[in-house]
Parts: sequence; C-alpha cells; structure tokens
Amino acid sequence: MTVFTVIVLIPFFDIFLKALTPNGNGFVNGDSLTLDNFRVVFAQTNMLRYLMNSVIVSIVTSAVAVLIGAPAGYVISRSRSRLVSGYSLLLFVIQSLPVIVFVVPLFIMFSSVGLVDDLPGLVIVYVSSAIPIGCWMMSSYFDTIPHSLEEAAWVDGATLFGGFWRIILPNSLPGVMSVAIFSFLASWNDYLVALVFLRSDAEFTLPIGIQQFFQENQVSWGPVMASAVLMLAPPTIVFAVFRRYFSIGGIGGALAGT
Repeated sequence: MTVFTVIVLIPFFDIFLKALTPNGNGFVNGDSLTLDNFRVVFAQTNMLRYLMNSVIVSIVTSAVAVLIGAPAGYVISRSRSRLVSGYSLLLFVIQSLPVIVFVVPLFIMFSSVGLVDDLPGLVIVYVSSAIPIGCWMMSSYFDTIPHSLEEAAWVDGATLFGGFWRIILPNSLPGVMSVAIFSFLASWNDYLVALVFLRSDAEFTLPIGIQQFFQENQVSWGPVMASAVLMLAPPTIVFAVFRRYFSIGGIGGALAGT
C-alpha cells in the first residue's frame, strides 16, 4: 500500500468512524461505537430511494457516454476531414463551458416538455455534458493505438466497423473504463443540476437528499456522516473492482507477428 493510497483513505476512515459515534464528532468525548446514525438514515428517511436514484442515473449516464463517446472518438482520431475537424472543435468549445451556462435554458426547455422533476430529464443533462469530454478522452486514447492493428484486420477481410469492434475497442478497454468512471463520478457527485431540476422527494438523488439533515439552526452531524459513508461506498467499490483494467500494457504486444 503506497503512501498516496493511505492519504486518500484517511478521510474515508475518518468519516466512517464519525458515523459510528452518536453526534458524529468522533471519539473526542469518549463516545462508544453505535449504529444509531445508520438506523436513522435507513429507517426514518428515504435515503435508500435516493441511493437507487443516484445509481440508476449514474449507470445510465456512463453507459450512454461510452456508447456514443467510443465511436465518435474513433472517428475524430482516424478521420481528417473538415467536417470532423469542425465537429471536434465544437466539442472542445462545449467542453470548456461550465454546466451552469446551460442549466437555465435547459430548465426552460425541459419544463415545456415535462422533463423537469424527472430522472430521464436529469440523465439527458448529464449525458450531454459527459459526451464531449468522453469523445475527447476516447479520441486521445485511440491516437495511442497503432493504425497497423486495424490495417491488419482489413487485410484479413474485416470491415471498418469490424476492425473497430473486434480489434480497436478490446485494446481500448482502459480508455473505455476511464470514460465510464469519469461519467459515473460526475453524475454521482453532482448537486447543482439536480437541485435545479428535481422537486419531489421521490426523485431526489443522494446529494440532494443529504441536505435534509441541515436545518436552519442546527446540523445532525451523525446522520450526515452516515449518509456520507453511503455516498462514498459505490465510487469506492467501482474503483476497487475496475482498477485492474487501468493498464496500457498489451497494446504494443498486440503488434507481435503483424
């Protein structure tokens, strides 16, 4: 375990330990371990519903971002036409703009078609912000893959799509996972867009649901810390499960014998 890993895990363990104390202040007052904060979160709030909403929104956003970003990134990487260059420039401009610029116009547009206070509407916003970055990330990764790989596939009779699907995409798994995880975390951690577009308790995501513990004159730090543990758990699991895919080795070895 590296020093960097330890530094990253320290805040997580601190939040977890505070979630196990009655007031969420840690063990400064000699408090004993308790699960009361988690009982409050699960039994007295809709936190499980918020968790499910966040999981659904984040997974759908990641899937759509990869499904669109991978083919589009491949076209940007391999094509040199003016149309594609103009498209890539447009993506760069859109990517450089903050999401807050689009929130109000999108809210007005979505309110007229019934997509406000609706998870599909929220997914559309997240996908629209994830696709430009996903296209650029995939394009940059495809640039590192030698053209001779797909050329060898074409010589063997593969079509353009077949070469992409059977040769390029399997060798781009780290790039695909990077786009998926980036899109997942961006939508999972978002507060501003969800705050604007969601109105009813049944549609809240986790970042919005946690704010119920912040009252005007007091904060219930125990349930806040328990909710924070709940919010930290899925990203931690995602990194723990998929970290082995972050490897660029094997691309050079794929050229052996070609």
